Amino acid sequence: MSKTFRAYFVHMFTATGAVFAMLAMLAAADAEWSLMFLWLVVALIVDGVDGPMARKYDVKSKAPIIDGVLLDLIIDYLTYVFIPAFALFNSGLLPGWTGWAAIVVITFASVLYFSDTRMKTSDASFSGFPGCWNMFAVVVFAVQPDFWIILALTIVLSVAMFLPIKFVHPMRTRRWQVITLPMALGWTGFAIWAAWLDFQEPQLVTIGLIVTSFYLMVAGALQQVIFREKL
Repeated sequence: MSKTFRAYFVHMFTATGAVFAMLAMLAAADAEWSLMFLWLVVALIVDGVDGPMARKYDVKSKAPIIDGVLLDLIIDYLTYVFIPAFALFNSGLLPGWTGWAAIVVITFASVLYFSDTRMKTSDASFSGFPGCWNMFAVVVFAVQPDFWIILALTIVLSVAMFLPIKFVHPMRTRRWQVITLPMALGWTGFAIWAAWLDFQEPQLVTIGLIVTSFYLMVAGALQQVIFREKL
């Protein structure tokens, strides 16, 4: 297998995320939330694997016709932002005007963030909340807090996109990766478990989702405080 073919194969692998996004959207249109989240988790796994593959096979120089960064951002916006926002709106978890407020804030803030050239830090972390609304939505569906809490968290996280706060990348941020990567894998396992059981999961799974989510949310900020880092 030639190096060029392998490089383009990585792009094709990344592009499968668009297919999974469509499958998730079809499930969401039928209010099959568990199936939707399972497809989004599959897309999340593809997103986690394709980056190391792209660097290993040097797609930037071996397959330059396709912009891998742009390809990744398009799919990420669908799977991280657009579909989860629709799910929060159409599920009834945010009634009335609160649902409209959430989808406007999420989609508007996220498209600006995804276009920000400063979204990555020098250690390959994210500057500001990286728009992982898919992860947020999974936890909301699993915990089902009061809608005021969901709305408040939505606004706080949207503002956090544009604050100088670091959020770790599980696959690329080297510091604490020995903890971060297992936490991310644990979160994925708990998310699959919860969705598979139609969000009637055991309390242990719910706690696992909350704990792993909390770590992934605060690890970067803790690194900034402990090591006095600046973005």
